[in-house]
This record gives sequence, structure tokens and C-alpha cells, in this order.
Amino acid sequence: MVRMQRLKNKVCIVTGAAAGIGRQTATAFAEAGALVIAVDRDGEGLVSLAASVNELKPVVLDITNAADVGDFFAGIDTVDTLFNCAGMVSVGSLETCSEEDWERSVSLNMTSIFHMSRAAIGPMLKAGAGSIINMASVISSIGGANDRFAYGATKAAVIGMTKSIAKDYASRGIRCNAICPSAVETPSMTARIEAMDDPDTARSMFAERQPVGRMATPNEIADLAVYLASDESRFMTGSAIVIDGGAKL
Repeated sequence: MVRMQRLKNKVCIVTGAAAGIGRQTATAFAEAGALVIAVDRDGEGLVSLAASVNELKPVVLDITNAADVGDFFAGIDTVDTLFNCAGMVSVGSLETCSEEDWERSVSLNMTSIFHMSRAAIGPMLKAGAGSIINMASVISSIGGANDRFAYGATKAAVIGMTKSIAKDYASRGIRCNAICPSAVETPSMTARIEAMDDPDTARSMFAERQPVGRMATPNEIADLAVYLASDESRFMTGSAIVIDGGAKL
């Protein structure tokens, strides 16, 4: 897809960039003319991404570690867009969610956004402009179904963080929005489906949740992220944008 130069000369940071939505968005940002800083813990995945995308800098980083995040931003003067894409899905209800899965979900789905956004806000304030994009979920507002307690809770918190950031910094030129997709056909989703007792039935179930009859592609989510990173969305802030193939109809 040709995205023209909608992000020309913009510096865009993408977390979770080694695979799935993050990888496709890092690619899309670069295609739109941005200088992309692709962040992930998966060094091999970042190497393969960098080999296929121009104007992309891979950085291995644990975004749940505040000190590491601080060191990373110490060498960055400009941030036009921060896409907090990294996240995880844990399985379990209130009764069966383990302490470990709860803590990991909070750390990656919530605390990493706090660390990254707080570090990025300084360069954005100096510039008087910036766009923070947070990855939430369609279940942020309806609760996690099918043993997704920790995922639903933490993604709902992402909406709260998004709206708080938007209100606090709207008058200072910084926007913050959230993307709320339904099922997306990422490598992690495929792995979860293949691990189920009946993968074919599971795949059909995930597809049928959307009236359009299929899951979203990472590229479709990336297109929305490009819009939110671009000046075309300059009047949009504090929004939780549902992209779900009609699942909430």
C-alpha cells in the first residue's frame, strides 16, 4: 500500500515492533515517511524487521523497566509519535488468574505505557506537539470474555490513562488516543488458536464474532495508527476508536 508521505520528517517510536500489529505499524510509519524507532525485547525479530524497512532504527528494550526506559530516552531529542503497542493476553477468570499472570499483565499492558509516555512527554512539550497512541481493545468497555479477566481489566485501564493524558495536555499541543480492535490475525493470535483443542473451530469462532465474517489484519490496524500519527487527526484527542468489523453492532 502506498501511504504517500503523511509522516514525512516525523520521529515515531513503536513498542512491540518485532511482530504483529507493532511490526506492521512500524513498517507503515516508515512507508509514510517517518523515521521509526522500533522497540521490542525480541532482538532477532527487530533485526529481520530492520532488514526489510528503510529509515528504521531497532532498539532492544524492556519497556517495563523504568531505568531502562529512562536511559533510552536520554538519547532522544525529538518524539512526534509514541505508539504504545506492546501487550499480552493472559488466560483466566477472577478465580483462576494467577498472581504471576496478573502482575505480568499489569506490568506490560499498563505500567509500560506509564513509563514510555512519561518519558516521551518531555520532548513533546518542548516541541509543543505530539501524538501518543495506546493499544487498547474492544473489550475495554465491555469486559473480558472467555477467561480474559486480567486482559480486560488492564485494557480498560488503558482507556482511563488515554483520557487522562488527553485532558492534561490538550492545551499544550499533545494528543492521546486509543485504538480498540476486536480479534486481529497476528502471530500471537494464531499461536493461541493452534494451541486449542480444535483449532479449526476456534478460528471460525473468532472470525464469526465480527459481522464482517473475519478477523482484522495487522495492516488494517496500522492504517488507523498512521492516521492518528498524522496531522490529519490534529483535532482528535481523548478518543477510544473501535475498529471491530461490526462486533459491537
